[in-house]
Amino acid sequence: MNEEERKPRLKPIIEGAESLSLGISIVVAVLIGVAFGFGLKHVFNVEWVFWIGVFIGIAAAVLNVYKAYSKQYKEFEKLAQEPRYKYKKQLEEEEYKEDDDEDYGEKNY
Repeated sequence: MNEEERKPRLKPIIEGAESLSLGISIVVAVLIGVAFGFGLKHVFNVEWVFWIGVFIGIAAAVLNVYKAYSKQYKEFEKLAQEPRYKYKKQLEEEEYKEDDDEDYGEKNY
């Protein structure tokens, strides 16, 4: 059994769906926070308690965005370490070395 057959075929689809669901998770987190605040408002009969729930929902949405960013950044770092993508860095270093060889002093014609 080679390595291709052992890899799950649905993994790329699931990872793509996780990325697409970020927007939905933001909306759901805020709505749950608003519902939580609304419930607290009715339990305690205090108006400002509603805003605690809204704040909790917004904080949860920001946390979801941060987690998604961290996950994508880790994948980017892993991808940047692959040898097939290091050629660009080598080309940039060669261009930098070529620029250092030029003489910017007086030209005698």
